[in-house]
Amino acid sequence: MSIERPADLHALLAFYVEAGVDAVLDEAPVDRFTAEAPSPRAPQAPVDGAPFPPPAAAPKTRAPLNRPGHGVANAQAGQPPPLAAPPAPDVAIMAARDAARGATSLDALRAMLESFEGCGLRLTAKRLVFADGNSQARVMFVGEAPGRDEDIVGLPFVGRSGQLLDRMMAAIGLDRTTAYIANVIPWRPPGNRTPTPQESQICLPFIRRQIELANPDILVCLGGPSAAALLGIADGIRRARGRWWVYDTGTREIRAIATFHPAYLLRTPLEKRFAWRDFLAVRKALRE
Repeated sequence: MSIERPADLHALLAFYVEAGVDAVLDEAPVDRFTAEAPSPRAPQAPVDGAPFPPPAAAPKTRAPLNRPGHGVANAQAGQPPPLAAPPAPDVAIMAARDAARGATSLDALRAMLESFEGCGLRLTAKRLVFADGNSQARVMFVGEAPGRDEDIVGLPFVGRSGQLLDRMMAAIGLDRTTAYIANVIPWRPPGNRTPTPQESQICLPFIRRQIELANPDILVCLGGPSAAALLGIADGIRRARGRWWVYDTGTREIRAIATFHPAYLLRTPLEKRFAWRDFLAVRKALRE
């Protein structure tokens, strides 16, 4: 595709940034750890007829990362060893359940997530996006996964959808000092893609434990993926929204409601009237 006007180029770059593109790659993948060293350039005869200078020594080929003992060599050379690949999904899910069960506070759960290696999303995300707001609040909002702005800041719902959520909360008398906000997935998927079912299942024990420790009176699921993961709703958000459900933490039952995700409302403004009804229901429940 050829772009002739600078305005078109700026628009294309803005689209790439919004889509989460942060690196320029070749059309074909290149393994730069095992690629052979480039062949030295053939010497050229000097103009004045002087003898050829000795050819420069070719750089040594870098050893592959999977070579036995390479991690030790890296450590001895002062370089960090390569990141280990995440375990198999079933192993990671069991490890997540055990780790989440052992967290006795929200701070301990956050520290556990910082060191958890069972989810591959942590390798591509810039930082963990754990939560924002007041953990003692009576209402807790849970979305699906962080986006680009959240990945940069390290807090949930700080981009355009977060600004809309702030306005929606303010309309019923809430803000980030009277609400607690989190996501089912605490790491941004590359390019804002949809998390895989395996990634959701690995992260599910942590958000369940987070809800249990925060212990809100009302749980608001923002979007269909959040409602499906936490409430087991399979009918879609349009049928599920506006109805009260029961979320069982194992120690108590919490009133839960599902509504549209703010990002969806930005794309479909006509649906805001239904989300407004859902938020009015939340306000009524808080007053009761």
